[in-house]
Amino acid sequence: MPGPLDGIRVLELGSFIAGPFACRLLADFGADVLKVERPGSGDELRRWRRHGDEETSLLWRVLARNKRSLAVDLRTDSGRDLVLDLVEHCDVVVENFRPGTLEKLGLAPDTLRERRKDLVLVRVSGFGQTGPLSGQAGFGGVAEALGGLRELTGHPDRPPTRVGISLGDSLAGLHAAFGAVMSLLGRERANGGADGEDVDVALYESVFNLMESLVPDYDVHGVLPSRSGSRVPGAAPSGSFPCEGGQWVVIGGNGNAIFPRLMKAIERPDLAADPELAGNEGRVRREDELDAAISAWTSANDIGHVLATMADNGVPAGPIMTAADIVSHPHFAAREMVTSQRIGDRDVAFPGVVPKLARRPGATRWAGPELGQHTEEVLGELLGIGGGDVTALRERGVVG
Repeated sequence: MPGPLDGIRVLELGSFIAGPFACRLLADFGADVLKVERPGSGDELRRWRRHGDEETSLLWRVLARNKRSLAVDLRTDSGRDLVLDLVEHCDVVVENFRPGTLEKLGLAPDTLRERRKDLVLVRVSGFGQTGPLSGQAGFGGVAEALGGLRELTGHPDRPPTRVGISLGDSLAGLHAAFGAVMSLLGRERANGGADGEDVDVALYESVFNLMESLVPDYDVHGVLPSRSGSRVPGAAPSGSFPCEGGQWVVIGGNGNAIFPRLMKAIERPDLAADPELAGNEGRVRREDELDAAISAWTSANDIGHVLATMADNGVPAGPIMTAADIVSHPHFAAREMVTSQRIGDRDVAFPGVVPKLARRPGATRWAGPELGQHTEEVLGELLGIGGGDVTALRERGVVG
């Protein structure tokens, strides 16, 4: 069954995570993503987090899955011309250069739309295409700081810390993919009469968009929330609790109906019956007491018993899992959230596709390709450039 984006072609320019993650999401659901990389070196992500003797990182294999790789030097006139020729066959261009770089390469929005009027151009950058910070370089960590996330990440008695993944980049990628699909839908509804759309995605804004009521709480009440560790600010009890044997479990008992069930599970009927704890405000005031009671019970039991007891009482709970836990977990397997892809001479566990569509689901068709693996294929298929001409371009350093 073809994916919902089957027939949509995307030209991916740029590197690292934000733009490539957006294009991976589109590729997962059927879009033909043509990733342009610099001949010789390719996307720097190919060499991030390599282990053992691998030449190409598995991080790259995941973020570039379902894409076709073209090695084209955008710094050459011929390389730029090839890209412009490809634009005529593409619905979307995604780039995540620093603002102004696309223009310096001779690929300004007006130039691209001379080739395809209804092109959707998705531009991902640290601070957006306008504003006083737009020209500055910006990575995901900087965006997390500027967008308000880092101030709230970690424990109150320690400095702000990083989330364990490149969250700011991935959030920008999600917004970029959403912007692309919205623009394609708008173009379709215009029945061919629409001009192209520019989608301006800033990493810091993608982070800020998830900051809930941070700004209105400050504006109205002067509230400046601080780091709260594993607790949920203003909602209790909820957090991470130790189990016997050194494992940890997350328990969410902060609903009015859930709280008495949690107290029953930890054998504290006295707290369940306390009228001051019937509502969230009273529980927040006595959060230390409640966390101590929960920890006393969990730490005296192994994690299996803790999880089973929470499930029996209808209390949301789950273990803090490692990669080793995930690849062997039956729920991940049942939901096809860990799949297998052939890389070299072995099968490799891969993350599955999200979200789940019932009728036209996405799929991982292949892992991230080798550098320039599809250059000749794509140039021949879309531009009619034959093998001899590709060889000539390769000899001139235009393609790899």
